[in-house]
Amino acid sequence: MPNNAIEVEANLIREQPYFASQGSEIELFDAAYRNRIPVLLKGPTGCGKTRFVEHMAWRLQRPLITVSCHEDMTTGDLVGRFLAVGGETIWQDGPLTRAVRHGCICYLDEIVEARKDTIVVIHPLADDRRVLPIDKLGMLLKAAPEFCLVISYNPGYQSVLKDLKQSTRQRFVAMEFDYPSADLEATILASETGIDPTLADLLVRFGQLTRNLKGNGLEEGASTRLLVHAARLIQSGTQPALACEAAITRVLTDDAEMLSAIQALSETIF
Repeated sequence: MPNNAIEVEANLIREQPYFASQGSEIELFDAAYRNRIPVLLKGPTGCGKTRFVEHMAWRLQRPLITVSCHEDMTTGDLVGRFLAVGGETIWQDGPLTRAVRHGCICYLDEIVEARKDTIVVIHPLADDRRVLPIDKLGMLLKAAPEFCLVISYNPGYQSVLKDLKQSTRQRFVAMEFDYPSADLEATILASETGIDPTLADLLVRFGQLTRNLKGNGLEEGASTRLLVHAARLIQSGTQPALACEAAITRVLTDDAEMLSAIQALSETIF
């Protein structure tokens, strides 16, 4: 088996990732996949977008290749480049090219963080052509039938400089994610960490209080991910108030006044 194929096989998710559905997202993703339509996920940080993609990769039994996008990422980082190895020049596929060749799900996380000239490379993949231009090889690589492109971003961080062009948006099926309802979020915490349901309820209550501060001193409130972190610390024997301070309060802000305010909220609950 070629090295690339071995790497791809290693990206198969063997065990079911826990995911609590909030609506019809599973059915919608499945329909988009069967019709070879790329998927755009929108929602705040830590609300379950990445876990959802992992869950769908497991359901569909397709390898998952995840790329965390950033402002220095070039087209070569995605597509591939020539490398000098042992006196020879060889071509090395990038993660997007590996996914296209081998029929993987390719997840470009926080796509708006990437350079605009890098994002453009996905356009021919995200329409009826389903091809990836590899300019350095002078070829158009046809996507395997099982290939699926998924991108995500957090609308709360958008600006004029970090926004998806309509020419990109209108190639995708879009799905909106948000934090779960209180009952469902408590169930997620209990399922993920084994924490006592009563403590899970209290953590969720604290998380919701911090979310109410968004736009009033905080860029974001506590995500479900942060609540899971706090729950795991508590399960390991850390006192709840200290777990919340370390896993949530000090993660959310460095501002002294906001730290005091959030700490006061924690003290009213724990």
